[in-house]
Amino acid sequence: MPKRGYHHGNLRQALVDAALELIEAKGPTGFTLSEAAKQAGVTPAAVYRHFEGREDLIAECAQQGYEIFADLMEYAYETGQPSDLASFEATGRAYLAFARRHPVHYVSMFESGISINRTPELAAIAARSFAVLEKAADRLAEHIPEDKRPPKQMVSAHIWAMSHGVVELFARGSPGTKSPFPPEDLLESGIGIYLRGLGLIDQDK
Repeated sequence: MPKRGYHHGNLRQALVDAALELIEAKGPTGFTLSEAAKQAGVTPAAVYRHFEGREDLIAECAQQGYEIFADLMEYAYETGQPSDLASFEATGRAYLAFARRHPVHYVSMFESGISINRTPELAAIAARSFAVLEKAADRLAEHIPEDKRPPKQMVSAHIWAMSHGVVELFARGSPGTKSPFPPEDLLESGIGIYLRGLGLIDQDK
């Protein structure tokens, strides 16, 4: 097997790429660090120059996933402007888009058991992702009378939970699950019901 990590001079990224392939094939707990080394075409000893264990390697996969995710969320928010409502809804749809386009990164981020606080870098990029949805919720909440305004963290958490639920149940082909509606329609209608309850959308729309 060619030592592709050394060949292109970036062993660390070669190991991350190998780990992503193994996560896709076996799940985040279904492979060893030695298998990642073999997949990358290097000796197991070479892996420890960059990662102390499998969890550190998966954490790097998660960090790279969050970087993509944060950029996608920010793009969705900005392209929804100048409407605060459109920007808010766009961030929810961006969650589904990310899960579909980057399923292996999604698994490493949300299904591997790796804490976002494992490294300062991972914590920082995860916080940047969450901050986009909180900003969208905060701007939208400004349209609600102050005495009826829920905390922005609660609004963003509700939409995050709704988006995650639709992804897990219907957008990733979970065994035994099938929705009579497209995941995007499920999420959009759910967000619509939620926003009507907050008085942000007219009841007859």
